[in-house]
Amino acid sequence: MATEGAHSTRGAVDRRSGSQVMLLCAAIAAVVAALLAAISTSQALVLLGLPDPGPVTTYGIPALTALGEVAAVVAVGSLLLAAFLVPPQMSGVLDIDGYIAVRTAAKASAVWAICAALLVPLTLSDASGQPVGSVATQPVQFLGAISDVEASSAWAITLVIAAITAAACAAVLRHKWTPALFTLSMLALLPRAVTGHSSTGGNHDIATNSLILHILAAALWVGGLLAIVVHALRGGGNLPVATRRYSIIALVAFVTMAVSGVVNAVVRVPVTSLWESTYGMLILAKIAALAIVGTLGWLQRRRTVGALALDLANRRTLITLSMIETLVLVTTVGLAVALGRTPPPPPQDTTLPQAHEEALGYALDGPPTAARLAFEWRFDLLFGSVAVIAAVLYLVALRRRRRAGLPWRRRWTASWLAGTALLLIATSSGVGLYSPAVFSVHMAGLTTVAIAVPLLLVLGRPATLFASVLPAASQTDAPGLREWLSSAWHSRLAVLVVNPWVSVAVFLASLYLLYPGGLFDAVADSHVAHTVMKAWFLIVGLVMFWGTVGLDPGPRPISGLSKLLSSITALAGFAFFLVVTIDLETALGASFYSGLQLEWNPDLLADQRRAGMMAWGIGELPLLAAAVLAAVRWSAADENAARLRDRTVDDVGDSELDAYNTMLDGLSSRRDHD
Repeated sequence: MATEGAHSTRGAVDRRSGSQVMLLCAAIAAVVAALLAAISTSQALVLLGLPDPGPVTTYGIPALTALGEVAAVVAVGSLLLAAFLVPPQMSGVLDIDGYIAVRTAAKASAVWAICAALLVPLTLSDASGQPVGSVATQPVQFLGAISDVEASSAWAITLVIAAITAAACAAVLRHKWTPALFTLSMLALLPRAVTGHSSTGGNHDIATNSLILHILAAALWVGGLLAIVVHALRGGGNLPVATRRYSIIALVAFVTMAVSGVVNAVVRVPVTSLWESTYGMLILAKIAALAIVGTLGWLQRRRTVGALALDLANRRTLITLSMIETLVLVTTVGLAVALGRTPPPPPQDTTLPQAHEEALGYALDGPPTAARLAFEWRFDLLFGSVAVIAAVLYLVALRRRRRAGLPWRRRWTASWLAGTALLLIATSSGVGLYSPAVFSVHMAGLTTVAIAVPLLLVLGRPATLFASVLPAASQTDAPGLREWLSSAWHSRLAVLVVNPWVSVAVFLASLYLLYPGGLFDAVADSHVAHTVMKAWFLIVGLVMFWGTVGLDPGPRPISGLSKLLSSITALAGFAFFLVVTIDLETALGASFYSGLQLEWNPDLLADQRRAGMMAWGIGELPLLAAAVLAAVRWSAADENAARLRDRTVDDVGDSELDAYNTMLDGLSSRRDHD
């Protein structure tokens, strides 16, 4: 009993230690952000010509932002731990470590939601230059102005997502829901990522994409580290496996943060201005902090990951190094928040940008000729990176498979690599450069991403390849990537979405809703919306072709006739959509395209008709090929079934025919007897 009581007391102390660590981290980040942001706020007010909104707003915005972001990364890290780093019980219910982590995420998400709620009126106060008390005394005007101020809208969306995450975490007890909760916690970070300095000014497409990668990578790194520290302090189990897996995640996150941070800084401020402005000095301080934590992370991988596998008593070294790394990282969070509140130095080029350059973030040299589409590249940090990484991972998996002596057909490899290359071309070549400005190029690029790329990728048999080389987790470890992919693939959701009739319906409905339905007119001027469009249609296209012509096994068998008929439906539905688009009497996105003032693109309706014809040529051929392929496979499957049946009859006889003849003999005997 005394031992049990001592163990209980130690657990309570460890839990208090973990809470104290998180509170200390939040306090450090809030203080650093508030002090540094207050120094530069006066510069911003002078540049914008706004009155001072008062100390509550001046200090409250950076402090609450830093506090909320620490809470957000705590939620992300806790759910990362619960989902991927520690195992559940054999029944699928969360074990004690996973349960504590999910409940910690619920509390952290609630704090994140509260901070977001408080920041809505504070950002309105900041934008108007009025004290927050004045904003609060005008509730009607306050509610109406939320959607008019970008920062307030972002915080309102964050509030909703964080509150949903908190409620879901408080209710979940089964391990299978933790990946969905983890994804939801990551989504709560995105509204902030697409607003602020990066969403405006020159090169805002690159700045926004790099900031998205930077924030998500930082959340994984900082949040995962905090979760590991707290897990170690409370004496949690499976620490060696959790630390080993996290070290891989941390390495990828560090590289992503470093590259995306450099890219974001380069497009925001010239190198020569780093020592001449507050913004530049904050960037240098952030670089120095990241260099320190990068070194500490290297020491962790070198000293503690292997040592923990040998002896759990070595956890003290892990805790010490992790605590130092965590304190530096949360200081970096404060620096990042202060950076977001600091105006970047004015551009050195004082030439007024053209209308299209201001809207797009970059200049176009002329109309989209074949040479410009082929040779004027602008790398897409999101989709370009996905294309390159997908090709590399496939080749690495193929190498492992061949080392194991397993065969693989060259046409599958060629199909996958062609798909990744086409994705890179459609998003990072001149096609990606001109897509936001010219509707015909936009339709050509989107059709390529939605139809041609998914078909090629699916024919590469990726699931079969990766399933054959991914290692299986032991029964005592947390489920690994192989187990999660298998679980997702056999889930009810996968059974539903891979059904070809469902995926084809979603594909066609998305096209009609976006273009004839008028949604495109509302979002044509948004870089984020264009990014979401490409991501959505790429995913929908992958699911559609997976169900109709995919070579990998599906979550359940689908008849050849259903595959063929759904392929024909997609072919006909896409053709009808193009006819409707070509025959429209008003130009889609006319207000946005007219505002670009491109003198070489004056006839928007003619360009729209050109868009329909280009999409027809790019999309109909792959859809026709898919329908032909589905028909050939259906015919081949019937022939194989007939040959198998014939062999069975030759070997053991036809039991169905014998039973039928026996029935006829019985009927004949009955008539003779009557």
